[in-house]
Amino acid sequence: MPAASVRASVAAVAFLTRVPVGRAIALDADDVARATVVFPLVGAGIGGLTGGVALLLHLWLPSFLAAGIALAVSVLVTGAMHVDALADTLDAAGAPTRERALEIMRDSRVGAFGASAIAFDVLIKTGAIAVLLDRGGALASLIAAGAVSRAASGPLAAVLPYPRAEGGPGSVLTGRVGLLAVCVTVSLGVGIAVLAAGWTGMVIVGAAAVVIVSLGLIYRRWLGGATGDCLGAATEVSETVMLVVAAGLA
Repeated sequence: MPAASVRASVAAVAFLTRVPVGRAIALDADDVARATVVFPLVGAGIGGLTGGVALLLHLWLPSFLAAGIALAVSVLVTGAMHVDALADTLDAAGAPTRERALEIMRDSRVGAFGASAIAFDVLIKTGAIAVLLDRGGALASLIAAGAVSRAASGPLAAVLPYPRAEGGPGSVLTGRVGLLAVCVTVSLGVGIAVLAAGWTGMVIVGAAAVVIVSLGLIYRRWLGGATGDCLGAATEVSETVMLVVAAGLA
């Protein structure tokens, strides 16, 4: 495997999780941008871990409790990065101006909108996983949702500019993800979803597409582009919606 591919794979794991693989290799913004094509694989791995823990715990625990603990493991592995992004984005939604919204996103404090977003997101996602544990399909749906949701940031970063002139953490992807990378990322995410969950995978891919396109249009009108928090929020919301749809189909 070429050195660039190895660096991209390491960058994908380092960027999306708290697994300390990046300590041995010096990574830069270009490595992270190239890593977008590997994001669906990392997402599928996170989904598989969450599903495996949930299934194991469900042997002894009620479904809702098993789902909640499994989700907690997922949050620990990812460093809660997408949940935090969702909270920051929802807090900013209450701002009166675009400039103020961008300021709020950089504020480490969590407001009422952000706290509510975290609570509802975790509750809904736990409930959906619990339903899938009871009815079947938890592992497949979590793998599919993990892969497709992590593929969301690539297309959004490719079509939406970074709204801050001075740059920031989210600009590591903006303007660096090409059309070919987007096509590979989306194809890989969709392929994993269909292989893992079959017909259900196809349906939840459609649900994710609606969410991602809708959020992209909202971000464009609201901020004129997408920050890193916006990309993370899109990942979190799309994953939750996919799990809810999968639960409804189970």
